[in-house]
Amino acid sequence: MGKIILNDQEVEVDDNEPIVDAIEELGVPIGCSNGVCGTCEIEVLSGMEHLNPMNEEEEDLGMEGNRRLGCQLCVKNGGTVTMTF
Repeated sequence: MGKIILNDQEVEVDDNEPIVDAIEELGVPIGCSNGVCGTCEIEVLSGMEHLNPMNEEEEDLGMEGNRRLGCQLCVKNGGTVTMTF
């Protein structure tokens, strides 16, 4: 199990599974869940090494550095990822 900390709220998530439902419950608006609309853009504060690599959808929307699309993320290896929206 991995852990997401979003704006001081914590939730556990299954390893290597999309976190889209978890972050939506924590208040991140989800528009399309397909990486097309960009409404779920988050900023990763720590734990980037515990996330799946950036994908084509994120690159197409201009994500770079610590900016990612929440709907495209999976936490791997039981890591903890801190993010803000």
